[in-house]
Amino acid sequence: MTSSLLCPDAFLSPLEIDAAVTRALAEDLGRAGDITSTATIPEDLTARAMVVARKAGVISGLPLVAATFAKLAPGIEIAAKTRDGAEVATKTALMTVTGPARAVLASERVALNFLGHLSGIATATHEFVRRVAGTRTRICCTRKTTPGLRALEKYAVRCGGGFNHRFGLDDAILIKDNHIAVAGGIRPVLERAKAAAGHLVKVEIEVDTLDQLREVLDVGLADAVLLDNMDAATMREAVEMVGGRFALEASGGITLDSIAEIAKTGVDYASSGWITHSAPNLDVALDIEM
Repeated sequence: MTSSLLCPDAFLSPLEIDAAVTRALAEDLGRAGDITSTATIPEDLTARAMVVARKAGVISGLPLVAATFAKLAPGIEIAAKTRDGAEVATKTALMTVTGPARAVLASERVALNFLGHLSGIATATHEFVRRVAGTRTRICCTRKTTPGLRALEKYAVRCGGGFNHRFGLDDAILIKDNHIAVAGGIRPVLERAKAAAGHLVKVEIEVDTLDQLREVLDVGLADAVLLDNMDAATMREAVEMVGGRFALEASGGITLDSIAEIAKTGVDYASSGWITHSAPNLDVALDIEM
């Protein structure tokens, strides 16, 4: 069931889904389980409920919703009415669940936490993507993610039409200002990075001035350059200087209000930490229909 709910353009490992759901349910159920439902709901009572989007947005997290209910009631009936990546209107029914009432109620908050949070990220990403339509700029996330939820949040970015930056420190070399300072400058840090990198590992370096960019061009070892906290006029000049020799990424304080102007400069990528660390939750609910 969970695989059929995934966004068609974004894979999420079933191991990540299971681990996240198990961890979240353990946190919520504690040592004694849902003592409220156990005390007030007959064990053999069946409930039918509808998962609903109360606000318009882009959906992400339905596989985790299904996995959450199934973890507490393996035989629960789940009927999805859409899948991740779908853009829905206010009051759209997303899924029905039918099964043991205690399990439905015990699963409710964990399921909705996943769905609201990830759909909020997908919705925010979608709005960024919408505002750069017609340009070459791709919207990317960063490593500014909730500890333990990075794979899920980066999946949500892809559900919203964005692209993922590196998942961790081990899958790409990104030389930041502090690396440059400690290593003794742009040339030595690039030479060491390129000498150590495998043939499939890209090397990106951060610059915050055009003088630093000129030095990177002179050294000639970078695969990409991150333009840190530059204004649009400076970015435009940077694009002209590079002339397509490597990819350029805009980063630092990028907002919905500024992204359209940034995209017009011709940068290849714009990375935003906001879409994962500060995107507002999408309002979702579980309505009991019994």
